[in-house]
Amino acid sequence: MLTTVAALAVAFPAFAQNAPTSDSTATAAATPAKPKWDVQNPPGASHDASIDVTEGTWMSLDVSPDGREIVFDLLGDIYVMPIGGGEARAIASGVAWDMQPKYSPDGRSIAFTSDRGGGDNLWVMDRDGSNAKQVSNETFRLLTQPDWSPDGQFVVGRKHFTSSRSLGAGEMWLYHRGGGGGVQLTERRTQQKDTGEPAFSTDGRYIYFSDDSTSGGVFDYSKDPNTQIYVIRRLDRETGEVTPFVTGPGGSIRPTPSPDGKSLAFIRRDRYKSVLYVMDLESGRETPIYDGLDRDLQETWAIHGVYPTMSWTPDNTGIVFWSGGKIHRIDVAT
Repeated sequence: MLTTVAALAVAFPAFAQNAPTSDSTATAAATPAKPKWDVQNPPGASHDASIDVTEGTWMSLDVSPDGREIVFDLLGDIYVMPIGGGEARAIASGVAWDMQPKYSPDGRSIAFTSDRGGGDNLWVMDRDGSNAKQVSNETFRLLTQPDWSPDGQFVVGRKHFTSSRSLGAGEMWLYHRGGGGGVQLTERRTQQKDTGEPAFSTDGRYIYFSDDSTSGGVFDYSKDPNTQIYVIRRLDRETGEVTPFVTGPGGSIRPTPSPDGKSLAFIRRDRYKSVLYVMDLESGRETPIYDGLDRDLQETWAIHGVYPTMSWTPDNTGIVFWSGGKIHRIDVAT
C-alpha cells in the first residue's frame, strides 16, 4: 500500500493584448513586476485529493546501492519504500511532475526528471528528497531519462529535438552534477525518429541506448514489431564510435547493465508479448526470463522511454521492474 496527497491546480496566465500607450507609460512603470511563475505554487484555487492505491501505471524505479530501498515514480511524484515491501514515503511531491528517479553510485543522491523549472530538465536531490538542484537548464530542447556515471560526478540524459512535425529525435548529452551547458555525446540520425534510454556501462567506458533503426528519415506509425524497430546501440566514449549492440527480430530496448558488468538486461518483443531478456556480455548469449511485461512502445513514439526504467539488485541475482500495475522482483538464475 502507498498513500499520498496530491495538490491539483489549474491556472491560466493573463496575456496583454496590446502594447502600453504613451499615456500609460507612467502607470506601467509604477506597477510592480509580476512574480516569476512558480510551477509548484501556481495562482488560483486548488484542492487536495487523497490517493490510496496498491497499483500504479508506467512506473520507473531504481534499487538503492545498499539494496535496502526502491525509489519509484507515481502520478508525477517520487517515493521510496523498503525493498521487502511496505508503506511508501513521498520524497518529491507537489504540482510539478517528477519522474524517472536514479540513485547515485554512492547512494547519497537521486537524479530525476522534473518540470518544476518550467519544462523537463535533469535534477539532483539528496536521498531524502532535500536540496533539489537543477542540473540542465533547457527551455526548448528538454531533457529526460537520467543515468549516473560510475564516479557519480556526471548525469547523462536524452535531449529532445523537434522537427517540422510535432515528432522529434533524441541525442545523448552529458552534464556535470553541478550544472553547466552539457556535452553532446551522440548525434541524431534523423529529425523524426526516436533515440533514448541511455545507460552507462559499469566501467564508464560505454553508454548503451535505444534507437529507432527503421529505414528512411520519416517517422511511420505503421511498423511491424516482429521484424526490427528498435536496436540497442553502444557508444564507446574512448573512440567516439557508435555501433549496433543488441539487434534482431522483435527489436531491443531499455538496456540495463548489471552492477558487476557481466550482463545486460533488456526488453524484446516476442510476437505479441514484451519479454525481459538477459544477455551474457562475454558470450553474447541471450536468455528470456519473463514474458509478463506490459506492452512496450516500439510502434509508437517514446519521448520518455520505450519502457519504464528497471534495476538490478546490488548482488546481481535479481531484477526489479514494473508491470501489471505492480513492482516485481525476479531471480535471474531461475
